[in-house]
Amino acid sequence: MVDVKSRDSFIESNLPLVHSLCKRFVGRGIEYDDLYQAGCIGLIKAADGFDNSRGLCFSTYAVPVILGEVRRMFRDGGAIKVSRSLKELSLKVAREKMRLENQLSREPTINELAVSLGVTPEEITEAQSAAMPTVSLTVENDDGIRELDVSVAGPEDSLIDKLLLERAFSYLDATEQQIIKYRYFQFLTQNETATRLGISQVQISRAEKKILQKLRNVIGSVA
Repeated sequence: MVDVKSRDSFIESNLPLVHSLCKRFVGRGIEYDDLYQAGCIGLIKAADGFDNSRGLCFSTYAVPVILGEVRRMFRDGGAIKVSRSLKELSLKVAREKMRLENQLSREPTINELAVSLGVTPEEITEAQSAAMPTVSLTVENDDGIRELDVSVAGPEDSLIDKLLLERAFSYLDATEQQIIKYRYFQFLTQNETATRLGISQVQISRAEKKILQKLRNVIGSVA
């Protein structure tokens, strides 16, 4: 226990330390008020457990205790609280996605999943995000605590993708290009595409698989 007349005033005087530590975790999925509350719990634990006879500065002792309480929120899943209904929807989305992949011979779009399940595209996106595992952005090793860098695609990445796609399209004939446009840009079904082109659905299915493989080969050779 700290050797001070007023425990409360000592804790209050060290609240700026909590603020400075919690700011490191802003924007990682937990509200700042929740981070600050956890940090205050850590500060109280540090104040109650501090032994000034060891010759340590209080902040040296308190920092790892406060950070430990904040990081506990991320380890315990505090960054994402998923409701039961959202969990159930994420399971339905996964099953429906597999069914549509078999039916369409490709990965279904967000809109197609939404129509099939009778929900909004936003709900599909939220459900898929909820099904993804959480990732801690801080790691602790012998050198202390460090933050992981999260790569963000820049505008040049979109430009490169566009150039690669245009290059790959130049290897397709007019009919093959039309099939891709109908299927992946206008989101027509294979039957609708077949009707537009005056051929059978089976022919579209076979052609689509060959076209996609051709595009993969071309993109892979120039990427």
